[in-house]
Amino acid sequence: MFLMRKGLTSAGLALMIAAAAPAGLAFMPTPAAASEIKVIVNRTPITTYDIQRRAAFMKLQRRKGNLNEQAEQEMIDQALRLAEAQRLGIRITDDQVDAAYNNFAKSNKMTVKQLDGIMSQTGVTKPHFKEFIRAQMSWSQALGARGRGGNRMSEQDVVRRMLQQGGAKPTATEYMLQQVIFVVPASERGKMAQRKREAEAMRARFNGCNSTREFAKGLLDVTVKDLGRKLAPELPPDWAEQIKNTKVGGATSVRETPNGVEFIGICSSREVSDDRVARLTFQMEGTGAAENEGGEELSKKYTAELREKAKIVKR
Repeated sequence: MFLMRKGLTSAGLALMIAAAAPAGLAFMPTPAAASEIKVIVNRTPITTYDIQRRAAFMKLQRRKGNLNEQAEQEMIDQALRLAEAQRLGIRITDDQVDAAYNNFAKSNKMTVKQLDGIMSQTGVTKPHFKEFIRAQMSWSQALGARGRGGNRMSEQDVVRRMLQQGGAKPTATEYMLQQVIFVVPASERGKMAQRKREAEAMRARFNGCNSTREFAKGLLDVTVKDLGRKLAPELPPDWAEQIKNTKVGGATSVRETPNGVEFIGICSSREVSDDRVARLTFQMEGTGAAENEGGEELSKKYTAELREKAKIVKR
């Protein structure tokens, strides 16, 4: 997504410079004073510690000006964006964040241990950078949802695009899916490892969607949901690649989610070409173009709207 690439690439260049610099020239922050709440965004507190970490990140990016003030504003925006993503039902898992962090290290020709060291040495800290990654990924999905919502194509638009492409309708894979959830309440997250073993055992027996409920009968707090037909562009981002890479009659790997532990079974798949596929495909293409060409402008406008509605209290 646009913001993810932009935010991490600019940081990556600075990180490589910092990693290559003599140790004596590296930014070593002074010990932080006791943290206190500086700003409250709706009900989300932003502390002086949060702002110090973001200011250290900006210094690593070679940013200029009053970094503390800029950091405070960025943390306000981040709080608003994360809250908006949550409202939209967007959830970025720890596994996704870890994968992005590891890929970031690899793309900058560093080991994860080296990246950890730079985060610690410069005062950014690994947890702060990971939360930055989570916010970037969440916001990219929120922008995508906003872009799709504002770019609904009419039947006439679809016909015109089809004619421009020689009259051929695009095709897409349509999946029939089944979701299996081993429920773990928030108050019982300590049971996650046990539930994951149970889910792995059931997944190993999975051989199609017809027998799933029979398997689940003797298990405690297991929910089986038929997700119906989903076109490839409509697949949940967290699961899309796994679903595409899993054979019919098989199941994705087991993952931890806010609901507990889950996997998705692929009941069937087929290639389809109809008006719904055409409309969805063209809308997705339009969204991609908007991210590349006008994503930053959309982000600014969207964030300004959130700020206008928010209650921001400075202390």
